[in-house]
Amino acid sequence: MVTINNKSELLAITGGLDISGAIINAFTGGIKVIMDVGRSLGTAIRRITLGNLCKI
Repeated sequence: MVTINNKSELLAITGGLDISGAIINAFTGGIKVIMDVGRSLGTAIRRITLGNLCKI
């Protein structure tokens, strides 16, 4: 544990970027969702243009 004695020491502190596993997992989860939506939309467009739709 570092003890800060005066204001000049406080101003001299520099920090770094801390990327945790939770942030990386959230980012990759978002990318997966975007990819799935794009894949589904592309499949739907292809089926509509080719006329391969199921009768309801």
